[in-house]
Amino acid sequence: MRGEVWLVDLGIAGKVRPCVVLSKPVGEGDRVLVTVVTHTTSLRGSEYEVRLRLAYLRPGAFDAQSIVTIPRAKLIRKLGELRDEQLTAVEFAVRSWLGLSPDR
Repeated sequence: MRGEVWLVDLGIAGKVRPCVVLSKPVGEGDRVLVTVVTHTTSLRGSEYEVRLRLAYLRPGAFDAQSIVTIPRAKLIRKLGELRDEQLTAVEFAVRSWLGLSPDR
């Protein structure tokens, strides 16, 4: 699931949009939640936007400033999967946005 791109229902304000899953699989005693980074086509030129060319998405970027944790039931349909280097780029942007060490 980690690194997969899903169409996600983010509610009324967030709309239905593509997101990449960042969280790892949950254990039996864990809540059934996933943490995702949303994809946007409204680019602002931010250093936290990770632009990736993906055949199954309109041109845009994954926005590290838009991290959401949602119930897994909000995942509608799998669209594809990021390659390792693409997921690493999203992870780097999220760490940067959160002020976390890039090597953690």
